[in-house]
Amino acid sequence: MSGSTTNKGVIVITGAGQRVGLHCALALQQQGYQLVVSYRTATPGIAALQQADVHCVRADFNQLTDIATFIEAMAAYPAIRAIIHNASSWQPDIPLPQQNEHSVLTQLQQDAAVFDHMHQIHAKVPYLLNRALLPKLLAAEDTADIIHLTDFVASVGSSKHQAYAASKAALENLTLSLARQLAPKVKVNAIAPALVMFNENDDEAYRIKALAKSLMAVEPGPDEVLQTVLYLLNSNYITGRSLPLDGGRHLKLP
Repeated sequence: MSGSTTNKGVIVITGAGQRVGLHCALALQQQGYQLVVSYRTATPGIAALQQADVHCVRADFNQLTDIATFIEAMAAYPAIRAIIHNASSWQPDIPLPQQNEHSVLTQLQQDAAVFDHMHQIHAKVPYLLNRALLPKLLAAEDTADIIHLTDFVASVGSSKHQAYAASKAALENLTLSLARQLAPKVKVNAIAPALVMFNENDDEAYRIKALAKSLMAVEPGPDEVLQTVLYLLNSNYITGRSLPLDGGRHLKLP
């Protein structure tokens, strides 16, 4: 087994096959936590996690049966130190049709599919997992944590990703409700990033435009999220908050 042999408790991370989730899972494993992660598609990142003795559970969170399978995989763990809800899908709204391009029903079906998918992944799944795994959080030796990964747009909206932004806002509201319900045994917080890391296929023009949106004008990388996760795990007092990771972007809005 690679990494530290100290067992600081079990941390569950959803959507850990790549990017931020993968970085956090590997780092937390190295720091002595026991990691259980979900993934939908096998990736080189999942292979790396398995090599590091991380418990990886395949689950398509669009399916209740897969959600149940993921929850049942927790049976081996009597207590959970933290759940980090990182699973996400970034789907734009469908462009509005030209006059008479689609029937009213077709347009409604297309818009409903986007809205339902965004809220399924970003709001319903965290709601279901938190409720199902609450006894294991309450069984933690010390204070446990729920951490929701939301988004900068949850507080400002988005013209082209309205369903996405609304689903992340719903998750931030769940943060408030759970914090009120579960204190002082479980701290519940959100982390709301703007740009954290580019995709490989992002062109130079897009990168320049994206960097210019924040005061700091940098691509901070996934470690910025990890350090915020560690800050929340180590805190004895913060709950019911959404911590922005936006490089001052809120001050550069038009």
